[in-house]
Amino acid sequence: MPRHLTLSHLKLRWLWVAASLVLVVVLAIGSFWAARAILEPPQPAAASTESTVSPPASTPSNTPIKTVAPSVPALSPDYVLPPIQDGMVPVITKIPTAQKVVFLTIDDGASKLPENLALLQENKIKASLFLAKLFISDKPDYFKPFLAAGHKIENHSISHPLNLVKMSYQQQKDEICQMADFEEQTYGRRPVFFRPPGGPYSSVTRKAAADCGMKAIIDWEAKANAGRVDYQTGTALRPGEIVLMHFRPEFAKDLQAFIEAKNAAGLEVVLLEDYLKVP
Repeated sequence: MPRHLTLSHLKLRWLWVAASLVLVVVLAIGSFWAARAILEPPQPAAASTESTVSPPASTPSNTPIKTVAPSVPALSPDYVLPPIQDGMVPVITKIPTAQKVVFLTIDDGASKLPENLALLQENKIKASLFLAKLFISDKPDYFKPFLAAGHKIENHSISHPLNLVKMSYQQQKDEICQMADFEEQTYGRRPVFFRPPGGPYSSVTRKAAADCGMKAIIDWEAKANAGRVDYQTGTALRPGEIVLMHFRPEFAKDLQAFIEAKNAAGLEVVLLEDYLKVP
């Protein structure tokens, strides 16, 4: 065989061997990366630089919750309504307390101005309304929003007789019981307090009130009238004062006089029924 053919044959063999080695290396590397891709979990994508809003945590925050302050300070009354004794209701003209409270009561119901309730609400005042049927029978529904707003409706008799104390037991009982029945039917709540027309009462009045389910006779020692406050004792409102007002055309002036007097005395208006813990 010629020499040049032998050399060519050797070169071809070495080329074939080299190509085989390269193929083996390539296959080995490919197998390595394939196995690694299977065995290793994929890495998460890089976080975006754009800010996101997280949903609120389910656990409560340490930030204190703001609450609305009550219109009057929280009180633990230091006076308890006396019970009925010897068949007669107690008589209250002033609450004996050192707490800085005052109680507003509004009588009759003759003048039914549309702004009266709004004036009480604007000044955050709740009152006990002693109504007489003589004055409210024409528009009894006028007072339903007062009840819905948290005021209480109480008993001031059927015909508002200023000579109540001169009447017989049965006559007084009719005045009180019939009004209690009327208010319960009209307003859905039976009154618990009675105020005699003009204020006078007797032991007969106290017994008649008890027999009609009343818990007390409520009188007063201060009165807001004609745009001023008059006092039976002293020259200023005292803690525990029960103040008398009326549903009259000068309602706004009388209420303003009461507000100025209670502010001057540093008193807060509290609903009498709430303080005495009666429904």
